[in-house]
Amino acid sequence: MDHRTPAPARRRPTIRDVAAAAGVSRGTVSRVLNGGHWVSPEALVAVQEAISSTGYSTNIHARSLVTGRSNSVAFLLTEPQHLLFEDPTFSILLRGAAQELSARGVPLLLMVAGTAAEQKQVLEYVAAGHVDGVLSISSHAGGQVLARLVESGIPTISCGIPLGYEDRIGFVAADDLGGARKMTRYLLDRGRTRVATITGPMDTPGGRHRLDGYRLELGDAYDETLVAHGDYTRAGGAAAMRELLERRPDLDAVFVASDLMASGAIAVLRESGRTVPGDVAVGGFDDSGLAATLDPPLTTLRQPFERIASEMVRLLLEVVEGGEPAAITLPTTLVERESA
Repeated sequence: MDHRTPAPARRRPTIRDVAAAAGVSRGTVSRVLNGGHWVSPEALVAVQEAISSTGYSTNIHARSLVTGRSNSVAFLLTEPQHLLFEDPTFSILLRGAAQELSARGVPLLLMVAGTAAEQKQVLEYVAAGHVDGVLSISSHAGGQVLARLVESGIPTISCGIPLGYEDRIGFVAADDLGGARKMTRYLLDRGRTRVATITGPMDTPGGRHRLDGYRLELGDAYDETLVAHGDYTRAGGAAAMRELLERRPDLDAVFVASDLMASGAIAVLRESGRTVPGDVAVGGFDDSGLAATLDPPLTTLRQPFERIASEMVRLLLEVVEGGEPAAITLPTTLVERESA
């Protein structure tokens, strides 16, 4: 039997230990831990090095009692749960936001609320102060989510223009209108004369502004019979493509407002005996990874998802710290592949 006395448990380093190692006051260490305000660059470096050398880690619960904050952020997706896994754009944004927040020591809570009941539960949770702010990933005009977030005073940054709240909620958006014009012009310049479009939902910024861009680029040649509405799903893209072929079997190109819908559209074109791009050229929007795997690989517009995610995190944390909401619009890039 081993009668040796167990070694004493290693004491957890405290702010006092960090202050002693850095040669500064405990107040200075506390200010560094709470954002670094009113701390000289030299003291900031000394405290950071002392935190590393002592192995100090912040007690999140204790800090929240002092600051009144939860030290966490919500990633709120107001779509049916299956879309989180079906549409790769959401997982890219989630990964980018999580990485940016992790680098700042802020946990990210994933919340998916596609139904009214789910949205009510999430809004109650958020309004109770369990998160410091919300990254709103898919807002819908006329819905309760943005209205309640504004009413509750919850710091919020939207992915895409928050329709109806443009002057009250900051946002980071891709240039939907300009990108749509770019793709429509590309198809026309390839010699296509009957260019159709499959839109996103009309209560979303991408749905509205990508249609606006298509319409502006066509000008007087715009034809309502060449427009079908989708829902950003593969099945929705397929249904819209069938509708277009029934109404306008002579179409020779289609600009689809998301790559996921374009995958459904290409499948329907193939079923109908049409070749891509021989009979019908297809252009998409996103370039989130799916486009390059399609047959044929999809010509599309690339959204800078990693930059969108990082800018959303930066703007949200600025609002959490008391800053004014800001808005950023980022350009899209045309990626030529074999579908158009």
